[in-house]
Amino acid sequence: MDIARVFLVTHPKGLVLRDASPLLDEGDLLALGLDAASARRVGELGGATSWVCSLARDALPPPYSAIGLRALHAMVGAEVFGCAMRAVQLAGFVDTHRFCGRCATPTVPVEGERALRCPACELTSYPRISPVVIGLVRRGDRALLARSPRFPMPFYSTLAGFVEIGETLEEALAREVREEVGIEIGAIRYFGSQPWPYPHQLMIGFMAEWTSGEVRVDGVEIADAQWFRADELPMVPAPMSIARQLIDAWAREAR
Repeated sequence: MDIARVFLVTHPKGLVLRDASPLLDEGDLLALGLDAASARRVGELGGATSWVCSLARDALPPPYSAIGLRALHAMVGAEVFGCAMRAVQLAGFVDTHRFCGRCATPTVPVEGERALRCPACELTSYPRISPVVIGLVRRGDRALLARSPRFPMPFYSTLAGFVEIGETLEEALAREVREEVGIEIGAIRYFGSQPWPYPHQLMIGFMAEWTSGEVRVDGVEIADAQWFRADELPMVPAPMSIARQLIDAWAREAR
């Protein structure tokens, strides 16, 4: 493999792998019917430059396979996984901005920027980032965890929601908690953030304290919510997520 240039290839099911690695070379692109000239630069990766191409078809010839990002996380290191997340988000941006949103003219890349521009009306578009607040609410020695009816497995997690126009992050979290479980919170403190490419979110984590109210789930976004002690936790999200990081940080402190 040319160590100066590596490629990631997005696929309807996630990313393309060869020999359990998402890092491909120009020979792999040829085998997949792709042209390196169409690749978009993602960033630096271990002394190499990483690029991304998109493959629209489902069928893959041997020895290639496809894998989702969540499954990939368990197979690669943090640096490669971070590069894969950026590649997926960049490919998604290019795919959804092929035409100008104002006049429908095909867009073109902007030299030196991660952007697409309309050659007719000069509207410039940049990759979208959607801020999402996520918070762990504490009440004494317990923390509030909730289960969404959309979860593929019956696990519990922290509460989260998209920030709306005109809101601060703290206001957004208080609103989401109020709407989903009917309680009021305060002492909202920043915890950390995490890019989340499903498809273009930035998760912004907080710790918060219960101030009033009793839990009443909305029955739409939340199917169940309960207060748990650190020694009686239910099934929770995987360690890769900021939701789990919030839970683990609280559990260490509570014990």
